Amino acid sequence: MLKVGLTGGIGAGKSEVSRLLVEHGAVLIDADRIAREVVAPGTPGLAAVVDAFGEDVLAADGTLDRPKLGSMVFADADRLAVLNSIVHPLVGARSRELEEAASADSVVVHDVPLLTENGLAKLYDLVIVVDAATETQLDRLVRLRGMTEADARARMAAQATREKRREIADVVIDNDVPLEALRRRVREVWTDLERRARTAGERDGEQRASSE
Repeated sequence: MLKVGLTGGIGAGKSEVSRLLVEHGAVLIDADRIAREVVAPGTPGLAAVVDAFGEDVLAADGTLDRPKLGSMVFADADRLAVLNSIVHPLVGARSRELEEAASADSVVVHDVPLLTENGLAKLYDLVIVVDAATETQLDRLVRLRGMTEADARARMAAQATREKRREIADVVIDNDVPLEALRRRVREVWTDLERRARTAGERDGEQRASSE
């Protein structure tokens, strides 16, 4: 098994890269999706969030009001730390479950938006960073996601810089290119990931044989 960490700044196009990797055969573990699952109605995660922040964080239908919670923690480091202390262990446990369910020769891609910020690079065999110019990120956030320019700039400023992300990268995928060029680049990366996964599988097999 090859464990890959995939990250990139907001608006860089990481979701498109993860989708293309899945098309090639990657097993995707999406940290954002899991983070929503672990605070779904009826979960211990949601109960813990309500206990910490009050019932005001619940929407009328009993789901977590993510924008309201976000507004509470976005500019408050202490509250954000409390939220992370609840959600991160639950996301980690669920991610490990999904990873353990994958076959031994899989390329398992962990889509982790804050991989750089949380110092998680060491958890993976290889880190892929999806990179795009600041102007490209801003345009996508405003034009495609409907953010105001001020909100988009604030979200970008709250994340690691492009330089910090590139420092931890084993592979950089430039997403300032047309979709077809991106597809070609992802195809090249996938070929390398498959080779690495085979090598890792062969090495694991040899180690098991020598220990028997």
